Amino acid sequence: MLRAEELHHSFASVRALDGISFSVRPGQTLAIFGPNGAGKTTLLKVLAGLIRPQRGHAHVDGGRRAIGWIGHQAQLYNQLTVKENLRFWASLYDVHPPGELLARLGLEEHADRPVRALSRGLLQRVAIARALVHNPAVLLLDEPFTGLDRTAAETLGRLLAQHAAAGRATVLVTHNVEEGTGLATDVAFMRAGRFVHFAPRAGRGPQQVGEEYRNAIA
Repeated sequence: MLRAEELHHSFASVRALDGISFSVRPGQTLAIFGPNGAGKTTLLKVLAGLIRPQRGHAHVDGGRRAIGWIGHQAQLYNQLTVKENLRFWASLYDVHPPGELLARLGLEEHADRPVRALSRGLLQRVAIARALVHNPAVLLLDEPFTGLDRTAAETLGRLLAQHAAAGRATVLVTHNVEEGTGLATDVAFMRAGRFVHFAPRAGRGPQQVGEEYRNAIA
């Protein structure tokens, strides 16, 4: 469903990606942990087709239309309402915006508010709805829990679990080992543009994964 082969990318003298190869299968959720500057965001942007790697190749079955993306930018139009933003993004994929997304993310009462008037947490919820509006086969998520309160974070966790249960793939970058481990079928630790660990979670809990992560990047 998703494959990366020998990805290399540098910014000036900084190697953001240094020969990364892996694959993600249907139903698999890969959680990637790593310190700031490890190359995690660059990797997601390459997978999403937003950056062309200097060497190597990334492939997603179905191309960019099959991808749902949440990055550090919400990719929403501030002057439009929540509902208008979702209608616009749905139109790009020739789908009707699923109304249940608003309800499931607690956005119904905010549907007619302009995005510029929303709090950081509500803005993140709309970005999540935007990423899911076309029911993508692959989700690429960069710190999706940022700004969410406990209820919204639990809702997102359920949505991601349902996404995986439907046979879809997810690559999740997060600093939150507990949230990431709880959703992951596989975990990877990234440092200096490389994976220093990639393995199935295999029943390991957040505490064990967190300890392995700290040892791997020390």
